Amino acid sequence: MKFITLLLLPLVLTSCYTPERKCKKFQKGTFEYSEIIGGKIETTKFVRNDSIEIDYFRSKADTSSIRWVNDCECILKNLNPKNRSEEKPLHIKILTTEKNNYTFEYGLVGSAKKQKGNATKID
Repeated sequence: MKFITLLLLPLVLTSCYTPERKCKKFQKGTFEYSEIIGGKIETTKFVRNDSIEIDYFRSKADTSSIRWVNDCECILKNLNPKNRSEEKPLHIKILTTEKNNYTFEYGLVGSAKKQKGNATKID
């Protein structure tokens, strides 16, 4: 009986854990996100307000409308798409939050393929 209790105790303790999600703090502001592209770390800076998000990547700006589905999920739609793939809206879901950064997953609306990233609030 002790053996079963020892096996189940960690399962019970970890199943109750819920990551912190204070998403409202990250709905507006200036942020940075870095990822590896072609073996090189590339950084995107983006500014978010009530209705738009402006991304700055490789000295170019790109503007998207932003619609919050709930406190932790939003849909971005590129306002000036340059090709068909940029016409598709992007779904972003904040998974966890910390003091000045958050972990999120993103993918095209309707697609099962998701990627993860971390963004830092700089202002």
